[in-house]
Amino acid sequence: MNDLWAALGLVLVLEGVAYALFPAKMREMMRQIPLIPVQVLRIMGITAVAVGWLVVWLVRH
Repeated sequence: MNDLWAALGLVLVLEGVAYALFPAKMREMMRQIPLIPVQVLRIMGITAVAVGWLVVWLVRH
């Protein structure tokens, strides 16, 4: 369970760094998200899950 909280904390750190260093770019990216087709967003999400799962698996084994 501690690993889950550590992972959540790292996600928040990485998100915070992006907003702290590039606030204008992040705002522009958010404006463009509604223009991206749903299917593309779904594929990006599935890809992110797969890559994240692979990274965790590689680190743990």
